[in-house]
This record gives sequence, structure tokens and C-alpha cells, in this order.
Amino acid sequence: MNPTAILFISCPDQRGLVARIAQFVFENNGNIVHSDHHIDAELGLFLMRVEWELDGFRIPREEIARRFEPLAESLGMQWQIHFSDRRQRIAILVSQYSHCLYDLLLRNAGGELRGEVVLAISNHNDLGPVAERFGIPFHLFPIQPANKREQEEKELELLSSRQIDLVVLARYMQVLSAEFVARYPSRIINIHHSFLPAFAGARPYHQAYERGVKLIGATSHYVTEQLDDGPIIEQDVVRISHRDTVEDLIRKGRDLERVVLARAVRLHLEHRVLPYGKKTAVFD
Repeated sequence: MNPTAILFISCPDQRGLVARIAQFVFENNGNIVHSDHHIDAELGLFLMRVEWELDGFRIPREEIARRFEPLAESLGMQWQIHFSDRRQRIAILVSQYSHCLYDLLLRNAGGELRGEVVLAISNHNDLGPVAERFGIPFHLFPIQPANKREQEEKELELLSSRQIDLVVLARYMQVLSAEFVARYPSRIINIHHSFLPAFAGARPYHQAYERGVKLIGATSHYVTEQLDDGPIIEQDVVRISHRDTVEDLIRKGRDLERVVLARAVRLHLEHRVLPYGKKTAVFD
């Protein structure tokens, strides 16, 4: 595909917003290939994603933000601009569960992601051979309560030195500090089962089995300071039968976690997720 510019906008709803934005692109010889918007009536908030081809666009890409800024200020916009041909650099954080790590590394090797996995970080050594099998550098940072702050600082130094754009928690069983999260706002994606908060804590699938649940699910969301409370990107569910064992629940749950996390990562890399407040607008 031809390289494109992708513009995210959120601002108070008002008349003529779509026309004003389209006019900016049209006046500079841009060809819009995708445009979608949503109005959150409760908040009175206008949300938009517009994408146009850079070929033939009269404004050089490095000048687009500066040229768009006067219009954005006049309309009270919060906005971001991205470019489709810039491949984002991804770090995967993992503990001892391998299923999401394997899935993301396979997709990375197959060229499915609009980005590149450049390193893996873990607080355990178990999955080092998995990363190394795919040629991905593996970094071990054992974490205990006494050294958590020091180890997180080392992790952040590594992420900064490798110019990481996106951090994916592929069943990373550590709670990130507020300082860590603040370094990557809306750029840390987590995955977990959708039993929370009903079956929180240890052995959630055993708890669900004992209650005879008929649906289990998985949720992928951006990470915020409050545990498992960030804006949701993607979710899915699968039916459970009375014939299913605990092992069946765990297998089905892990299958869902793989798929839901991969979808969320793909949506983020393709610049289709616009977080606002505790929600997201996902433009398909």
C-alpha cells in the first residue's frame, strides 16, 4: 500500500468538523482512503480517524503537524498524527506462561504485525529458549519486593535505549508501578481472562468450574495505574459445556487470550484505537 498519514482527533462536538478536516486534506491535494467518526453524546465529544495517501500530498510529512496545528487550536482539538510506513518497535514482557509469547513471535516471524518485536523481558528464566529460538534478545530481571523499583528502572533504561514504541504484557505476572506506566501512556497492552472481578486471585478457572460457568472470555486493554481497569481494546468469549473439565476451561481460555491479545496489538499498530477517558473508540 502507498504510505498514508493517519490523524486522530477528539474535541467538543460542533458543526462543520468533518467538513473542516476534509477541506484541510483536499486543499493540499490529499486523497482520503479512510474516514470514520463517532460522537459520544453523553460527553458531547467528537472522535475521528481520517487517513489519506501521502503520495501527491503537497505538505511534506515532517511539516503536516505544524500546518495542521492552527486549525486544531481554533477548534479545541486534542490530536495525534501517525504514518503507516513507520514500523513500531515492540517489547514483550512475559513471566512463565508461554502461549501468548509463542503466538506473538509466530505472527512477528510471519510478517503479520505492522511492527517488529525487538526484545523480550521476563522476571523468570523459563522462556528464554523460546525467545532465542525466534532470534529475539531475551533479558532477565528477577523481581522481588525489595528490588522491584531498581529492576523497573533497569527495564525502563533498556526500553528507552532500544527506542520501544509499544510494550505488550503477554501474561506478565507483575503489577507495573505508576512510574513505569506513566512512561508509556496508552502504549502498554495487557491481556487477562474475563472472570475479573468475579473470580479474582489464584486458580480462577477452578473457581469458574466449581460455579458451572457457561461462558469464559478474555480482555485486552491499555494499562493504567489502577490494576486491570484501563480502557478496553478487544474482548471475546467462548461457550463452556457441563462436559468441560478444568483443563478444558484453561485450554479454551488460553486460546482466547492468544487471539484477543493479537487483535488488540494489531489494532494498536494500525492506529485504529483512540483512547478517551476510560473508553476507547476502535475504528475498523
